[in-house]
Amino acid sequence: MDTWYCNRAPDIVTKDSKSMIHPFIVKGYKGLTVNPYQGCQHRCGYCYATYEWSPQFYDKIYAKSNAPEVLENQLKSWKSKTIKPVMVSSATDPYQPAEIRYGLTRKCVEVLQKYNVPYYIFTKSTIISRDLELHKRYKNNCFLVWSVTTCSEKIRRVIEPGTPPANSMFSAIRKFTRSGIRCGVNVDPILPLITDSEEDIESIVDSCNRSGVDYVFGAFLRLRVDIWERMQIILKLLGVDNGLDIYRKTIYKFTEPLKPCYNIAASVCYSSKVLQHLKGKVLEKGMLFDFPEFLEERHIKTSKNNHHNINDTKRQVTLARYM
Repeated sequence: MDTWYCNRAPDIVTKDSKSMIHPFIVKGYKGLTVNPYQGCQHRCGYCYATYEWSPQFYDKIYAKSNAPEVLENQLKSWKSKTIKPVMVSSATDPYQPAEIRYGLTRKCVEVLQKYNVPYYIFTKSTIISRDLELHKRYKNNCFLVWSVTTCSEKIRRVIEPGTPPANSMFSAIRKFTRSGIRCGVNVDPILPLITDSEEDIESIVDSCNRSGVDYVFGAFLRLRVDIWERMQIILKLLGVDNGLDIYRKTIYKFTEPLKPCYNIAASVCYSSKVLQHLKGKVLEKGMLFDFPEFLEERHIKTSKNNHHNINDTKRQVTLARYM
C-alpha cells in the first residue's frame, strides 16, 4: 500500500512499443484505444488499471517514446477503408505530468487528425489546456471527457492525491466548451459513503452546468481484491464510521478473502437511488445523462500498400479485465 499513498514522485523512463493502436471492449462496446504511457502519477486509490500486469503502476511511468511513429505506421497500412473512434487513453491518463516532458499524447493526436480518425479523450488533468487549439481545429471529430470524482478538497487529497482540484478542472473545461469543443464529465467511480451524498452529487452537477458541459454520466465503484485493500485505508483515513462493515455486509455483500480477478458491483438497491438522483439533477439542468455516440466510423486517409491486422486478440485491451 505504500506504493499508492506516497508523496514521492514516480520514476519516468522511456521504452519502445511494437504496436500502439489496439482493439478495445467495454460493456459490449467495441472500439480502439491508444495509450502513449503506462502507469499513472495521479495515484487514485480506486484505480481500475492497477493490476498484476503493472505492479509499479504508481511509481514507475513508462513513456512510449516511439508511440507517434508506430501509430502512424499502423494507420498508413490500415486494411479497412474506415476506422472506429479511438479512445485516448483506456489504461492511464494521457495528460498526466509526463506529458509536459514528452508530449506523446499531443503527437499521437496529431497523427490521428492527419488520418481523419475520430477520437475520445478521458483525463483528470488540466495539462490538456496546452492543446486547446489542437483539439479546437478538430472539434467536429472529437469528444473530451473529464473524470471528476469529488469537489471536496479534503476527500480529493486522500483518494486521488496526484490530481488537480476540481475547480481547476472545471476552469479548464470552461475554456474548451467556450471554444465549441464537445465536452463531458464522467462521475466515475462514485464511492459509497464518501462521494455519494446528495450534496456531493449536486456540487459536481452544478459545476458541470456552469462550465457549459453537455454530457454527464457516471457509475459506482466496483471492488476487486487490490482496490478493496486501498479502499480500507481510504475509509479509515476519512474516518467513515463502520465503513468497512457497511461495505462488506450492505453495499457489496461479500466475505473475505476476495477471489483474484473477481469484480464486485454495488448492490442495485444501494446504487440505483444515487444514480437516479444524479440523472435527475443532470436532466434538471438541461444536460444529457448519456455518453454521446455521434462519433462514428470515418473514412481513413491511408495507403493500401500494406495491411495491419487489428484483429490480433493477443493484444486486445479489454476493460472487463479490470473493471
